Amino acid sequence: MKKMLLTGFEPFGGERINPAVEAMNRLKGRTLGPYVIEGIELPTVFGKSTDTLIAAMEEMGPGIVICLGQAGGRAEISFERIAINVDDAAIPDNAGNQPVDLPIVVEGPAAYWSTLPVKVMADQLRAHGIPASVSNTAGTFVCNHLFYGLMHHIAVSGQAIRGGFIHVPYLPEQAVRHPGAPSMALDQIVRGLELAIVVLT
Repeated sequence: MKKMLLTGFEPFGGERINPAVEAMNRLKGRTLGPYVIEGIELPTVFGKSTDTLIAAMEEMGPGIVICLGQAGGRAEISFERIAINVDDAAIPDNAGNQPVDLPIVVEGPAAYWSTLPVKVMADQLRAHGIPASVSNTAGTFVCNHLFYGLMHHIAVSGQAIRGGFIHVPYLPEQAVRHPGAPSMALDQIVRGLELAIVVLT
């Protein structure tokens, strides 16, 4: 069996829950398709999130890494196409850091593409009645920071690892605190991730 590392962020921005880490906890320890899924929770902190991820990768030796994040305001599961080399935080992270217009990696490339089959994965979910899309922006907060850090680490290490990032909507219990915001039940988020993983080979 192949190893997959699945990550989810701790709650941030005043939320008491994060659907990303809740979904990761539902999936870790399972086998889906050819993958045994290992999971870790990451701090929603610039720098520390990437350091924690890289340490886990070096310990576990996964063949594929998928990072999950919360995208409050989105109505579907979003498969991120690209990570850009900028930190520009509208709110502080969980350690109080709030970088503005700073590169993630000085003199690093402007962007990295996901190496997941993002269109195939989104199509798979829609075919099973779960809202999904390909997104062209992972934002400029810790989610994009981690996504870029993951892909940069893979690139400079030369390892044959695939990686990417998936955003998930608020849970209903979060959306009640944000009038008008869309949400998705955790069971549906988990089902969508299951469907996305099984198309990977």
